[in-house]
Amino acid sequence: MGLCVCKERCRRRRRRQLALDIDYGNDTIDSCSTTTTSTSRSMLRPSTFIAPNSTHLFKSNSVIDKLVLDTLSLVRTLVDNDQDPPPCLLKLHVIADKEKGWLSVVNSMINVIPIDDPLGPAVILLLLDDSPLPTKESMLKLSDLLNLNGNSIKNKFVATRHRNICVVLGCLAEKLAGPNSVMLLTDEILDYLISKLNVDCDPSVILFALIALEKFAQTSENKLTISKRLDQLNENPLLKLESWVDDEDCYKKQVGFSAQWCLDNLCRPFTYEICDRTNLNAFLNANDVSEYLKISADGLMARCDASSFESVRCTYQVSSGVWFYEATVITSGVMQIGFATKESKFMNHEGYGIGDDEYSLAYDGCRQMIWYNACSYPHKHPPWKSGDVLGCLLDLDNHKITFYLNGSPLPPCDKLFKSARSGFTAAASFMSFQQCSFNFGRDAFKYPPRNIKFNCFNDFGQIKDCDKIIYPKHIRLRNLHMSSLKEDCCTLCCDGKGTVELIPCKHSGFCNTCALLLEVCPLCRSEIKDRLGMT
Repeated sequence: MGLCVCKERCRRRRRRQLALDIDYGNDTIDSCSTTTTSTSRSMLRPSTFIAPNSTHLFKSNSVIDKLVLDTLSLVRTLVDNDQDPPPCLLKLHVIADKEKGWLSVVNSMINVIPIDDPLGPAVILLLLDDSPLPTKESMLKLSDLLNLNGNSIKNKFVATRHRNICVVLGCLAEKLAGPNSVMLLTDEILDYLISKLNVDCDPSVILFALIALEKFAQTSENKLTISKRLDQLNENPLLKLESWVDDEDCYKKQVGFSAQWCLDNLCRPFTYEICDRTNLNAFLNANDVSEYLKISADGLMARCDASSFESVRCTYQVSSGVWFYEATVITSGVMQIGFATKESKFMNHEGYGIGDDEYSLAYDGCRQMIWYNACSYPHKHPPWKSGDVLGCLLDLDNHKITFYLNGSPLPPCDKLFKSARSGFTAAASFMSFQQCSFNFGRDAFKYPPRNIKFNCFNDFGQIKDCDKIIYPKHIRLRNLHMSSLKEDCCTLCCDGKGTVELIPCKHSGFCNTCALLLEVCPLCRSEIKDRLGMT
């Protein structure tokens, strides 16, 4: 499950009680953690933080810092979408409801979230995504607080601050899409982000500067501004960073992927034209993916930079035999990787992905869980880390699935076969800022199962060359607008005929396949009692 812990109903239920604990006039905020502790008045007094190379003074509240770090610590333990958010997260939400509190929370996240925690950027996104939209005055104050011209990256602490600043800017760019995003992208911020596209910077800073630029470019006016600024440079820094896409260092690999994605989607339609598809017969299905997942031009790498829980399936399905594939962990955060059938549903905004229904099963190496039907079961592998290889073995003859971490197997699991019988395929879901590459058999496996005869998806897949092309998003949208659709096509998949009417709302225009997958009407959200075929 994705970490959809920002429950509005929980916030309303606890807002009044929590608000009583917060005294903005005295700059004091009661402490909160999983266990109730008393905090002395001296602990609640704001301390003063002096940013390196800066003449600005920032108030850093030690209690807010603790709430942020408590949230970071607890996020990896939240495994159920139905459980209440932890008290520390709820308190931060209440604090951020006011301008002064919002600025304090942002300042704290920038200063205290460590650069080496894989869930750090996701926690920043989590907190900002559920906070109120900042006012224009708040944004001006934030600009002063960030002090973008006063720092250089010469030590780990300052690199951490720059990484977190880039994450904050990217999250705000997405949250303020449209005219407000244009207002936010000042010359100072644009110069700051582009200055971080330097090979001498820490790779994590480069990565999130790239992601921030991409988020800003979702607004067309910003896209033109960014493109013009890059064109004015003697050499586009993205071209140099793109060469890192095949680097052995996992952070540099992320930078290379993101630089290539920005080039293809902001500057040029390029990578898909030169991509090597030799003997490529099975890959991540760009037509069977939730809306915000990024897939590489060869279909073998995926990344999520959205706040939702994005999922994808492989192009090849199987119903018998023994099958194996490998996934190389690029980031060590929350991902659920395993097997699914076509019946498995992607509900990215609700936090449901692979392993969250009865038609899929997944391995989670961050929270050390096996997921099936939205329930989790602990496993004994150590937490995965960047560079680890997850092997996934599907034995349809004996109805069992085995997961391997760097060749070390877990006991086989048979839960998926209680409901699913055919049409199995490799599948995965990604939390914010997570990335993984896949090998379906085109290349030699690093840790193949011992003494087990298995098949590879890539050896049996058959795909036309024209269907192997994964176009950049703007080209896909252009092609979609140019394509002619039949008048009686399904309003959801556009492939089948829209001959089904939903009962009782009587909305129609859906094919039989799509109608059977729906539980509520996509137009009016009413519950579906029955489906009526129309002539």
